[in-house]
Amino acid sequence: MAECQVKKSGRHEYYCSVELTLQVIGGKWKPIILYHLGRNGTHRFGELKLAIPNITQKMLTQQLRELEKDGVIDRLVYAVVPPKVEYSLTELGHTIIPVLQHLGQWGQQYEEYSREHGLSEVTA
Repeated sequence: MAECQVKKSGRHEYYCSVELTLQVIGGKWKPIILYHLGRNGTHRFGELKLAIPNITQKMLTQQLRELEKDGVIDRLVYAVVPPKVEYSLTELGHTIIPVLQHLGQWGQQYEEYSREHGLSEVTA
């Protein structure tokens, strides 16, 4: 069996494409940010913060910067006072939405499975 080789894509090093995908969109917050941008379109920072109440301002800023560096979201700054900044999905970013929809469907199936098999208490 051939050894896996380290590959590079932009600022990421990885061994397989799943690993690269998780480096770009993985973690606790990025999928949720992408979900809101994909579902509701362009958002200002404050709107995203309201939509994701448990995220800190610092973490939201960090995650948005990483998604922008990876070409998944666009950041549009308007030259007005006070500053107005809007975030939206890029063409590449739109391609991840079906993947997130499938993850959501899997989560619903898991919720039903765990309820039926007594794995955990799921409340509405």
